Parts: sequence; structure tokens; C-alpha cells
Amino acid sequence: MALDNTSTTTATPGYVQPEIDVPALSAVLDGEYAAIRGLVRTNLSRYASVLEEAEELDLDAFRERVREIVVEMAATGQTGMGFPASYGGGDDVGASIAAFETLAFGDLSVLVKVGVQFGLFGGAILHLGTRRHHDAHLPRLITGELMGCFAMTETGHGSNVQALGTVARYDAARQEFVITTPGEEARKDYIGNAARHAELAVVFAQLEVAGESHGVHAFVVPVRIGGEPAPGVHIEDDGRKMGLNGVDNGRLRFDGVRVPREALLNRFADVSPEGVYESSIDNPHRRFFTMLGTLVQGRVSIAGAGIGISKVALTVATRYAVRRRQFTAASDAEEQVLLDYGLHQRRLLPLIARTYALHFAQDVVRSELHDVFSGITDDAESRRRLESRAAGLKALATWHATGVVQECREACGGAGYLAVNRFAALKADSDVFTTFEGDNHVLLQLVAKGLLTDQASAFEDLDQAGMVRFVTGLAVETVLERASVHKLLERVRDLLPGGDEWDREAGLLDSEYQLAMVRFREEHMLAGLARRIKSGTDQKRDPGEVFSQVQDHVVALARAHVERLVTEAFVEKVRAMPEGDEKAALALLCDLFALSTIEADRAWFMEHGRLTVQRSKAISREVNDLCRKVRPLAVDLVDAWGIPSEMLRAPDLVG
Repeated sequence: MALDNTSTTTATPGYVQPEIDVPALSAVLDGEYAAIRGLVRTNLSRYASVLEEAEELDLDAFRERVREIVVEMAATGQTGMGFPASYGGGDDVGASIAAFETLAFGDLSVLVKVGVQFGLFGGAILHLGTRRHHDAHLPRLITGELMGCFAMTETGHGSNVQALGTVARYDAARQEFVITTPGEEARKDYIGNAARHAELAVVFAQLEVAGESHGVHAFVVPVRIGGEPAPGVHIEDDGRKMGLNGVDNGRLRFDGVRVPREALLNRFADVSPEGVYESSIDNPHRRFFTMLGTLVQGRVSIAGAGIGISKVALTVATRYAVRRRQFTAASDAEEQVLLDYGLHQRRLLPLIARTYALHFAQDVVRSELHDVFSGITDDAESRRRLESRAAGLKALATWHATGVVQECREACGGAGYLAVNRFAALKADSDVFTTFEGDNHVLLQLVAKGLLTDQASAFEDLDQAGMVRFVTGLAVETVLERASVHKLLERVRDLLPGGDEWDREAGLLDSEYQLAMVRFREEHMLAGLARRIKSGTDQKRDPGEVFSQVQDHVVALARAHVERLVTEAFVEKVRAMPEGDEKAALALLCDLFALSTIEADRAWFMEHGRLTVQRSKAISREVNDLCRKVRPLAVDLVDAWGIPSEMLRAPDLVG
């Protein structure tokens, strides 16, 4: 069955359909990292058999196969791009993220194993340790010879890292730290690499020196010696999971495990041989968040992986939709291909547009990460902006992936339910992305907290109650002025109901109109949230209770903020491109993304005076028209993502 990438539907009269040069659009998407992405694609094709092995091998055999592939990929240089060249790495943080994004086209157990080994474990050694740790571990870690794990999460404390129960007490007489798990809730849980392969663990524990607690710090702790659990280390296997069964997640408990003083990862704090605690950062909260901030790379990586997963699902579903025929649209016609139906276009094409939008937003965050970690823009404001954007984009990108996989599976009918067609593995393996590297709802609360208390302030020092008190002490207008990152406050006032009618008269395809709408939504939600918090505290209610009762508003604000950033990234990308068919095609997608975003929240815009009933209907008509215009481009748009054919693994669906 041949692909039918033509459309029987018609777009606006006089409209000139662009024609996409797929390699040229791929070059735009791959950007400056085309070479490393090409290497990853080659490796994915080389190890394509892992997709079948995930179903055919038993648990232990599949885990070993995944480990072998990870080590063999490491030998190509693919996984070490973010480490210093002096230790065998590539000295390019941006390239390491681009490689990870591309690896998401393949088996996700391999992806997560790479993330645990080189991102979490390796990243902690690199960013929290100093030269003594780098010299001791990085050369063998980068090759995969030394496998490790990242032991932060506990059974009783997942997102609340500051409250971890594991304790590391300093014994000055022996110049050692004693690592102890005081109870079942403090055991390290769901730890990738722990059940079978890790020799070392980076363990996060409450540091106690001379009876005084100094908060959470990280330690390098041997967990296996000669393949067997190290003395005092108890290891359990988490067993089979919903997915990602090539990753050996496990539980760790420590029964008075002694490690030398030098085991403390001491970039930000140290303990002298005599037992004197020293840190260049006096404030313990700021020190804690500075340590966690160095690990932001994980969230940026997971956001990129979520986008990659969406691309795989949409490629399969789109290519199927131009092959599969169902029903006749006219009595004398042959059955019509699925993608010529308006409903099918509505199901898939806005998702393609949103995936492109997230791709370009990810480009922005990856560049910011590279600049911060390479020392190009390493200042406090840049780091806070990066942390906020990474948290927010991770949430939106992984929720997007979960929704896309489900919609695409349904769009492929019964065929999509067959394991050979990737959806079973994608669904099972990607579901956890919404909760690891930070639960999405918690991450969005962090984003909103930054908006309320200003990116330039020391908001990381504030817990929820402290943040409420902080906001209460400001006039609402002051909150808006401080947090108006895009400096649009005056324009937003001009757009208030009863004021300027510009937004009701502007063309729907005017990017300035689209940007004004998402910016207005964010500003209005921010003002409303500040007022709700202030009202609650003016009534002398408990600050924690006040925050709890506005959490729905908090998450809505954060979503609106991140969607504004995504929209801006897409608009700026289109504006910067040279004239031509690729720019015209991306402009269609940008309009489709922006208007479908407004349409999806039309109730809010109507409630707040930004949409009339007539204009709301006009937006829906425009979205339908944009879908008809994008329809002939659909296969080229998904092909431009460059997913190796071996990774689609759906011959009956994609041809």
C-alpha cells in the first residue's frame, strides 16, 4: 500500500501550498548538533534488535542486554559528550542533551539506563565533586566500566528532598562518615542501576557533624564489591515494573556503612579532618538549592526525551493515516484515507504543531543549559531562569508525550494495540516520565513560586508558608511589576475589558495577537493568584492552608507561563528563518499551535473578556482551515524528525 500524502480536502481559495524539502527541514531541526544526532541514529539502527529483545528475553537477560548496549554506545563517544575532554569526554553539554533527545527514538530502557549512568550518577560526580572525585571515577565512569546509581529518592520522601531520612554522621576519631538508614521510610527506593549493576552510589543524606545537622549532602558510597553487596549495604530488587524493565531499579539500606572523609562530594561544602564544617555558601537553604541546581541537566534531558517519544508516536500514526482507508466520502469514490477526514486531522495535526513548538522551546532551554554549565552566562539570574524553564518544560513535554501516545494508539485502531507497532512499549515505558526527575505538579508549583517572588529574588530560601508571607508583604501591583518578566504590564492594562479593542480586531493569524493573548492570560492569573493569597492572609488564616487552597491556581499559572514561553520560542524561530517553503510550513504550524492553545482554554478567555462568542467560533474555523492546509505536509513534517525506519517497527502501519 503506497502512502497517499495528497489531500482530497481544499484549503482557502488562492492559498499557495508550500512544498517541504525534507532534508532541509531536518537540518533546521537538528541545528548545530546534526553530527551527534547522526551518530545516535546510526547506533539506534545498529541495535534495533533491542526492540524485539525487550519482549523476548526474560527479566535478567534483558537487563544484561541493555547494559551491554549502553557500554557499547559509550565506546562511540555518544554518551560522554558532556564530560571534560581531559577525562575522555566531549566538552559539550549541549551535545550531550541533543544526543539524549535523539536516543529517545529507540528503546526507552536504554535511554533511562544512559540517563542514570551518565546523567544522574556521572553528573553528580562531575558537578558536586571536585578533582579528587573526578580523577578517581570519571575515566572509568565515562566508558561504562564503572557503573553507578543516584540514591536520592526514599520510600517516604520523593519530591521533598530536604526531609530525607538517611543520615551521615562524621566520626572525627576515624575521619569517616557513617551512613545509616534509620527506618523503612528512609530506604532509598526506585533507584536505577541499584538492583544489579551499580558498584558505587551517590547517596544523599542528612549530614551531622559533632551533633549538629547541616542538611542534605551527597556522598560516594560503594554498594558492591566483587559483584556482592558491600558490608552493611542491603540491596533489594524492585522487580517488574509497568515498563522500563531493562533498568534494574532497586532499594538500598545502609547499616552503619563507613566511608572515608573524602567520600563527601565537596564542591560546595566540606568537613575538615578535625570535624569542622566549612562552606562557601552560608545560608543552608541556598546551599541546598545550589547543589540541586547543578543537577538541572536531568530535567532538561527528560523534557527532550518526552518530545522525542511524541515524535515516534506521531510518525507512526501519521504515516498510517495516509495509508489506511475507511468508508467512502462519496457514493462513487473509493474509500477515503483517514487523514482526509476533518476529525482525524483535528486529532493529529495540532499535536504535530505542539510537538514542533516544544522542540523549539527545548532548543532555547538546551542553549541556556549549555551557556550556564560552560560558564558563558554563569550568574545567579541565568541559573534561576534555567531552573524554572527546565522544570516547566519537563512538565509540559512529558504530559504531552503521555497524551500523544494515547491519542496516536487510538488513531491506529486495533493495529495500534499490537506490540509490534511500538505503542505498547511507548505507553508502558514513558508513563513514569511524568513523575521522575520531579513530579510534574510539584515542578509547576516551583515555577509559580518563582513568578510570585521574582526570579531575581532569593525565592529558594522560602518554603510554602514563607512564600505566602513574602507575597503578603507586597502590594499586588508590586508583585506584578517584579514578576513581569516580559515587561508587558502596560500593554496588558491597555487590553483590559472596556479598554483598547485591538485584540478583538486583530487578525487571528497575527503573531502579535497570539502572543498578547497568552501573555495576558499569564499576567491576569499572576495578579489573581497574588490577590487570593493576600486576601487569605488578610483574614489571618494559616499561610500553609492559604497556599493549599490556591494550588489549582498555582498550577494553572505555571502552565500558562510555560505555554507563553513555548509560544514565544516558536514565533521567534519562524521570524528568524529565511523566506521559503520551510518557513511558510513552520508558520502554518505556529499559527495552528497558538490558536489551538487559545481554543483549548477558550472558557478562560471568554470568562475574562478576551474572547467574544463570535471570535471564539472564528478561531475554531481557523484551526480547521489550518488543519486542511497542513494536511498535505503531514508526512513530510514527521519525516523531517529523522526517526530511523528501524525504530518505527510498524511495517503494517507505516509501510
